[in-house]
Amino acid sequence: MKALIQRVTQANVDVDGRSVGRINAGILLFLGVEHKDTQDSAFRLCQRVLNYRIFADGAGRMNLSLIDAGGSLLAVPQFTLAADTRKGQRPSFSAAAPPEQGRHLFDAFVNRAEQALGELRLATGQFGADMAVSLVNDGPVTFLLEA
Repeated sequence: MKALIQRVTQANVDVDGRSVGRINAGILLFLGVEHKDTQDSAFRLCQRVLNYRIFADGAGRMNLSLIDAGGSLLAVPQFTLAADTRKGQRPSFSAAAPPEQGRHLFDAFVNRAEQALGELRLATGQFGADMAVSLVNDGPVTFLLEA
């Protein structure tokens, strides 16, 4: 499971021209699920994302987590993160989870995040949809986390 996280001042995801998720300051997360992933890996990765210290403290150092900073999370399922790009000119998706497994593990991740953050600090994209994502990256700060 792969999580590409970006510290943002705002982020939004639209489906068919309609906003389905919007946050102010926090983390925009793109989540890729591989066939080897389990619910345990979803829970571990969620814990890492929520507690990863990428927000500035009073001294300007990255010492605060999303939970510490009181930020929001916009979780977007992204199948293409599971691509193997090591060879050739075309990505291979052989490691990607089938749609049913991907949806189940994305939902497990989101449910765990909602338990920690509450529904007011959590927004999501739409699984399987063609989404338009906009963001203002703060820093820029971007990390790839894997479970």
